[in-house]
Amino acid sequence: MISDFGMGNSEFIKRLKSSFLFLISQFAIRIQHSVKSLLSFRPPHSALRIPHFSMGQQKILIALALFILALLYFEFYYRRPSPPEEVYKEVVIEVMGEVQKPGIYIFKNPPTLKEVIVKAGTLKENGFLNQDSTSETLETGSQLNLSRESSTEIRMKLGRMEARKLLAFSIPLDLNRASAEDLCLVPGIGESLAREIVSYRERRKRFQSVDELRNVRGIGEKKWKEFKKFFVVRSY
Repeated sequence: MISDFGMGNSEFIKRLKSSFLFLISQFAIRIQHSVKSLLSFRPPHSALRIPHFSMGQQKILIALALFILALLYFEFYYRRPSPPEEVYKEVVIEVMGEVQKPGIYIFKNPPTLKEVIVKAGTLKENGFLNQDSTSETLETGSQLNLSRESSTEIRMKLGRMEARKLLAFSIPLDLNRASAEDLCLVPGIGESLAREIVSYRERRKRFQSVDELRNVRGIGEKKWKEFKKFFVVRSY
């Protein structure tokens, strides 16, 4: 019985396959006829009106097409690289005292004392400067004060610019040098918080890093992120 059933089942599958192949062939024949009909279709003559151009007009159109292609090529494929912008970190120096033009000057690179004095128009009158010291390089935020000790001797004193001037040029304040009044110039710091910062500094002798601001009472993580760009801890 099992053998007879297997033979019958096999015959059924063969017939099913034959029927399936017949249907596929019929479907393919219909598609072929449809394609032939589409290819043999010819629209009315009125729908195929192609404008006629003279030889001169054709030359103009070709020249115009080539011109447009050339523009596209130069626009997208042949752009000359723009020259790189000069990037430098400005160095801000304040000059005071016995110079022709006291004021604040900006340099592209850390200048020497001599370069700063020359930038400020040199000395008001003839005087003696220590040539060895004029080769010293200044950092941003430095203040150079030139005072006359005698008719021939000029004294140079280096310091830091005022806090308000430093902040105006986005130069951070030294946490170990800023007074409570200086700290109040920072957005978000009032008198009470400024006193807390100074009190913490006095207890710890000095700030070791700007991160220590987190330990000051009244300064959380959010405020610390707002304040940290205004401060630096300098080593002397």
